[in-house]
Amino acid sequence: MQIQSMHFKARAGQKLADERLQQTLKKFSTKFVGARASAITELDDFEATRDAAVERRMRAIENLDVWLATFEKEATRRGATVLYAETAEQASKLVVEIAKKHDVKKVIKSKSMVSEEMALNKALEAAGVTPVETDLGEYILQINDNEPPSHIIAPVIHKDKEEVADLFAKVHNKPRLTDIHEMTREAREVLRPHFLSADMGVTGGNFIVAESGSVAVVTNEGNEGMCTIMPPKVHVVVTGIEKVLPTLSDLATVMRLLPRSATGQSISNYFSLLTGPRASDEQDGPEHMYFVLVDAGRTGLIGTEFQEMLRCIRCGACMNHCPVYSKIGGHAYGWVYPGPMGSVLTPSYIGVDKAMDLPQASTLCGECHVVCPVKIPLPDLLRKLREKQFEKGLRPGFEYLAFGIWSFVAQRPALYRIAMRVAARALSAMGGTRRMISKLPMAGGWTDYRDMPAPSGKTFRELYRERKRS
Repeated sequence: MQIQSMHFKARAGQKLADERLQQTLKKFSTKFVGARASAITELDDFEATRDAAVERRMRAIENLDVWLATFEKEATRRGATVLYAETAEQASKLVVEIAKKHDVKKVIKSKSMVSEEMALNKALEAAGVTPVETDLGEYILQINDNEPPSHIIAPVIHKDKEEVADLFAKVHNKPRLTDIHEMTREAREVLRPHFLSADMGVTGGNFIVAESGSVAVVTNEGNEGMCTIMPPKVHVVVTGIEKVLPTLSDLATVMRLLPRSATGQSISNYFSLLTGPRASDEQDGPEHMYFVLVDAGRTGLIGTEFQEMLRCIRCGACMNHCPVYSKIGGHAYGWVYPGPMGSVLTPSYIGVDKAMDLPQASTLCGECHVVCPVKIPLPDLLRKLREKQFEKGLRPGFEYLAFGIWSFVAQRPALYRIAMRVAARALSAMGGTRRMISKLPMAGGWTDYRDMPAPSGKTFRELYRERKRS
């Protein structure tokens, strides 16, 4: 997937001007929020469960090498092959090599954000292998000129039903349908022959379990089962190295939070725990199983102030509740991961200099931290990224000038008092009879789209003295 994170401002402006997208996002904005709020009340002690999940995720991350070695040993013992990729490009090459080794012509895929990092479909096509997305949302995006997903859980949330109906009629060459159930059936009829004729299945992995060498895959459509235990003779799991959990007990704890935080469901419709290839006494499953464990910048966060980001369980709750994401959608962020999580992950993985605006793409309201099931302090991490940009001299020159002037004045109380009096009176005068400020010098990014209440014309100290006297 091409990285376009440097163009956030321009892309955000385009999305804000897209009336159809705005209507679609408006419908989405409350769907998952209300469902999550209801679902978490089912847990006797939601906060204690979150604390337990944090402890278990950090235990794995802080001893990542140990648990990966344990996982590799157990997965290998059960007949799987474990491969490591330092970069996303290396991971794609490994999957292509596996496909060539087994003379694969067609690959069916369930949804995987890591495969988006790897640009896996493009790599397979270049090797003469046909990839077919089987998650309904991802399938819609694939037949729409390989459009990237805009959400990690609901990848096609940016399109309305009418757009999908037009696309199906065009690509499937069938009468246009607008009933959701009929459209879903049509997609199923198109995909079913691919399930039955594919040579290899590729899935992501929500988690991998060290003690059993297993992968846990969660879906709401059941396509992960069709990709792994039906005709494909080869199953390849692609997932990040940080997804390891030490035990099945740890997995059970985290799974109490994942579906509730992601879609507001008590449990996901389908949950697969897959361990090794098909044994001689088993009737289904692949003949060969591979794990491609991807680093792609993850180990660079270990031991740093951004290490906590690695415990993310990819539920999407942060973007579901983010006021910025809910207005612009996911494509504005320019890479695989949108929303608050993407505003931290993208600069962390590809470099803060290649994602200049993403650390600023937040109101720092703190809602993402409040709803994160594993309590990642996203606003704090965004502030740290802003500090890094400032320290590296990556911010615009006027910011350094403005902060320099502010620092000079703030360190001189008498001068500060005079400056604040002048500023309060000037801003009050700018409010006019409406008592609203419509334009501010060097703050067009704010005042082009909103008015600001004018201050009373007195500083806080002056108002405080007056109140004290009275």
